[in-house]
Amino acid sequence: MANYTTEVIWSRGDQLFVDNKYSRKHLLRFDGGIEVQGSSSPHVVPLPYSDPAAVDPEETFVAALSSCHMLWFLSLAAQRKFIVDRYHDIAIGTLGKRVDGRWAMTKVTLRPQVSFVGERQPTRAEVEALHHGAHERCFIANSVTTEVRCEPVYGEAIGSRE
Repeated sequence: MANYTTEVIWSRGDQLFVDNKYSRKHLLRFDGGIEVQGSSSPHVVPLPYSDPAAVDPEETFVAALSSCHMLWFLSLAAQRKFIVDRYHDIAIGTLGKRVDGRWAMTKVTLRPQVSFVGERQPTRAEVEALHHGAHERCFIANSVTTEVRCEPVYGEAIGSRE
């Protein structure tokens, strides 16, 4: 068992607060020392109370799923002696209402595009098996009820999607 620590730090400053007109900007500090500016999403709390330049919880949720999947994919590819040259995922999370009417991240779609180098090139079936194995092992995907899809991208230039 392992424990992971993240600090979330917010301060009211000179804002009234009880009028609900306060900044949602805060600091996320991770156990390795990295600090990231956080905020509510401008899709949830309007400007100027949200900071669109900061990372919001919905983005970090999607990033955690994407990152976990990638790390397992890389591990499994290395075990099978495939040399991954580049991995690029443009992951999209969908915020929607569940059947009970509550808002939730209802779907996260991973769209990884992977390039390999070397003589040993995986077949499409082998790449799909690597993605399936990564999904099955991802701690984060195993921890959520959100539908997590993996739709690998083949044959497109990396970053060509919006």
